[in-house]
Amino acid sequence: HVQLVESGGGSVEAGGSLRLSCTLSGYRYAKWCMAWFRQASGQEREAVAVAYPSGDRVYYADSVKGRFTISQDDDKKTLYLEMSSLKPEDTALYYCAYEGAFGGSCGTGRRDFGYWGQGTQVTVS
Repeated sequence: HVQLVESGGGSVEAGGSLRLSCTLSGYRYAKWCMAWFRQASGQEREAVAVAYPSGDRVYYADSVKGRFTISQDDDKKTLYLEMSSLKPEDTALYYCAYEGAFGGSCGTGRRDFGYWGQGTQVTVS
């Protein structure tokens, strides 16, 4: 079965950096999308960044453009999120997500992904 395991969260001061990792196992699609979502306390879960199967296309939420970078290993089974210039409003539980890339396209909504990791907490003070 599909399993996503995140790591790398923690506490950091504003302006600092963190790197999140997500390892995929038990994958079931020939082409897939992987993404980072986050959910702050009392807020909806939102897409932060999405990596398309082509490897050369990504999506970023406006709030993180220029500060966060999504990347993958060559086999696309490990996903990273490099976060810099962190702000207190980046504080949230960060989730890794996975779904098949039907037609090569990826969605950016919570309902577009069917597989989720357990989440890793990022706290910026």
